[in-house]
Parts: sequence; structure tokens; C-alpha cells
Amino acid sequence: MKRIGILFGQENTFPQALIDRINLKSVQTGDNIVADFVLIDKVVQGELAQYDVIIDRISQDVPFYRAYLKNAALSGTAVINNPFWWSADEKFFNNALSTKIGVPVPKTVLLPSNQHPADTSELSFRNLKFPMDWEAIFQYVGFPAYFKPFAGGGWKNVYKLNNADEFFKAYNETGQLVMMLQEEIIFEEYYRCYCVDRQDVLIMPYEPRNPFHERYIRNGQIVEESKLNMLTDCVLRLNKALGYDFNTVELAVRDGIPYAIDFCNPAPDADVNSVGEANFEWVVEAVANMAIRRAKDHNEGMNNLTWGDFVYAFANNKQLESGMFDKSVKKKSKSKPVKKQVKEKAEKSKSKK
Repeated sequence: MKRIGILFGQENTFPQALIDRINLKSVQTGDNIVADFVLIDKVVQGELAQYDVIIDRISQDVPFYRAYLKNAALSGTAVINNPFWWSADEKFFNNALSTKIGVPVPKTVLLPSNQHPADTSELSFRNLKFPMDWEAIFQYVGFPAYFKPFAGGGWKNVYKLNNADEFFKAYNETGQLVMMLQEEIIFEEYYRCYCVDRQDVLIMPYEPRNPFHERYIRNGQIVEESKLNMLTDCVLRLNKALGYDFNTVELAVRDGIPYAIDFCNPAPDADVNSVGEANFEWVVEAVANMAIRRAKDHNEGMNNLTWGDFVYAFANNKQLESGMFDKSVKKKSKSKPVKKQVKEKAEKSKSKK
């Protein structure tokens, strides 16, 4: 029997709906697959987890869970999303990578924390020129601009700034946070997009300036097919490069060009009360299908994680191309297992004798 686990925190609607959908599908198809909530009573180094697939909705907030998931992945569990990459990734790198894969992003610069990190002093920053070249930075980004942490989310510590004076006032409030200053995109249209398994995409009209529970626009205007294709292409390029199995991408359209604003959301909002019934139904169905596929494709004791085009290209010293990781997985799945190849060679050797 294949087992799928859901690791979650304070959310209520999505985890249970996902478990119910996976189990219903398993009964309908006769697949020997069961889904339930992950329960942990001990974590021993190198020991097998009891799950073929784990969908992670909370480890960004609970370091113990993140370490548990890495241990599980080491023994072959397909963790969604990859806990190693999730730990390494952050928003500034996302923007930098976007410039290499042809997805437009706002002009963005990285800035050191205003206050020294713990256990450091002035001597720790002898490679950092002070003062920074503020004039060049402001000229490159322009105002208005957004000032926000280079990692994290939830609209925490985000400032909208109109000039240099406002910037320095905000900068002095950020303490040890590493921040980035980003061009404001004055948009005509805005979309939040689910991406599941780097193949299924849902484009949702979205208004980020509204109160949280009113941001997803119900019964909005129909998006024309050519624009849907353009937005979908951006979403797939980003998620294939980053290697996320489950993510959201926010796109702001200015003068007909979609700019990727926020696309490091590996535990995206999926609560029915915020996303709405139709979007909720879509994401439950899409994630259930992905989890079942991953359970069926699971190779015991092997690497069952998604790594993405960036990691695959750089690890293999290849030019970065969209979709190259997924193509490599398909090639491997068509090849015969090593044990079978050895057995066939042995049989051929005997027949020759």
C-alpha cells in the first residue's frame, strides 16, 4: 500500500478536503493508496518515514518539521515541496533567476541589514563599502518603490516608499532584517496563479490592494486566450526553473507585459474562505492528482524529490533550459532498473557460454 501524509498547521479546510479527495479517488480507481495526517512520535537519524509522499504545509514555521522532512527525503519519501531547496531559496534569488529565464521582474536591489546580526561587529563587515552608493541605487530602482525582506512572506515588514527620506526612515526600523528595494509596477491587471506539479496552472484575477478576504475576484472578466497563454508560460517557466511542485505566482500586467512580483510561496494559501469555492475545488483536485501520481511513481529508497531546472543544469554543468529536469526524469523512467539490467547481462553471458 502507498501512503500519502499531510503535514499542516493552523489551516482547517484544505488538509481535510485533500485527504478526503485522495481517498475517494483511490476507492473509485481501486488504487492501493491511502492518505492521512502525518503523526510523529519520534525522529531517528536515517530511519524510514512511514510515508511514500508527504505534502508539507507548515515546515517554514516549524524548524523541527523541516529537519524531519529532510530525514524522510533521505530515505526516499517524496516531499512536496523539496525541503532542501525550500531551505535554500529566497525572493532575491528568485528575481535574479528570472532575469536568466526570460520572465520580466521589477528592478530590485539587495541591501544589508541596518543593524549588525548577532555575534558580529564592524570588523565583520570590512568587505562592505560604506556608505552604500545610495544615489545609484535610487536612480536604478526609482520611486515609488517597495521595501521588503529578501526572504519570508505574509506581507510582513513591507513598506511602500515615495522618496529617499521615507526610505531611510523605514530602513532604520528594520533592525537585523536583510531587505530589498524593488521598483513599483503600476499595473492595469493583476493575477495570482496556482501551479501544481509544474504542469497544471490556474490563473486567478486578484486585487492585492483589497483586504485579504476580498483579494480573489469572483465573477471577474474572462481573460482572453492569448493572455492566458502568456501568463501560463511565465508561471511554468518560473516553477520549472525553481522546481516547486506546489506554488503560487503573482503577476502584475503593465503595458501588456506580465511582471513576476511574488513567486516564492511553497505553502500557498488554499483556504476556501479566502480563495473561494471554485478556486478551492480546482486546487484540491489538482493537488490530489499530483499526490497520487507521485505515490504511483515512488521508487523506494531512492531520490523522489523535485530539483528543478536551475539545480539540474548547474549540477550537470549544462546550459539552463526550461523543462530540462522533467525531461531527465522521463528519460530515467523509460530506462530499465539497474538490477534488471545486471540480471539480463548475466543471462546473456550464460547463453554465450
